Amino acid sequence: MRNTLIGALALALLAGAAHSADLYQPQPEQVPLDAPEVTVQQSSSGWYLRGDVGYGFNKLRGANFYQGNDPSQRVDFASSGLRDAFTVGAGVGYQVNSYLRTDLTFDYLSKSKFTGSTVGGGAPFGACVGPCTSTDIANMKAYSLLANAYVDLGTYGYVTPYVGAGLGGTYVKWDKLRNTSCADDGSGCDDTVEHGGKGSWRFTYALMAGATIDVTCNIKADVGYRYRRIEGGDMFGWAQNGGPGFDKGINVHEARVGARYLFGGCQQPYVAEEPVQPIIYK
Repeated sequence: MRNTLIGALALALLAGAAHSADLYQPQPEQVPLDAPEVTVQQSSSGWYLRGDVGYGFNKLRGANFYQGNDPSQRVDFASSGLRDAFTVGAGVGYQVNSYLRTDLTFDYLSKSKFTGSTVGGGAPFGACVGPCTSTDIANMKAYSLLANAYVDLGTYGYVTPYVGAGLGGTYVKWDKLRNTSCADDGSGCDDTVEHGGKGSWRFTYALMAGATIDVTCNIKADVGYRYRRIEGGDMFGWAQNGGPGFDKGINVHEARVGARYLFGGCQQPYVAEEPVQPIIYK
């Protein structure tokens, strides 16, 4: 009887094990707690184009000329001034990193009117034989070519303030100067004398400050201020015992707005794909 019970118990254990094997289910895979890493695909190029328009508040630092045939008689205009003018510019640049960018710009300063005067004792001939005051009128325009560098001071929302500096040259072109001398007592005026205008390249440096505003991922608006210091040079030639003349340089304070277009597409975020898990058969 004892042997019979032991055999029956062993048979039952074997049957239970076989039934448990038939019911085996693979354990579900555990989901990782950390989300897949998200990276940003950088733009393939840092090149950009820019365009700007502005208004220049011009300040002439003075002008002088040779008076008579004596080359030592170089005298200043009694008064001299230069009107304000519009500016238009374009350029190409490169965004080096998040904080540094450089560009090469070409700017046009539109025609600006010069007005000046001189005071003298008159001439022994003509209408102006006593104390006289002259009225001098000319026009000037300029073209600047500058290499610039900017430091971006961090981005706050959509706004990135910056400071910058530039070096280069400006071609200043003066039109002819028209000089009319009139007697201070109102007795009459001499005929107008025209002096041929001069043009020359001058050393120029610039200082900038402003802010960039993100319009889209590859278009940025720019609002800023620029100071340009243009060195002095030739202004007009000799005519009737007067000249040549020279200006002492020009300061241009500009309020500017513009835009930059970045090449290379926008930055595109993507999620790294998970490796495919092999199928396990039991």
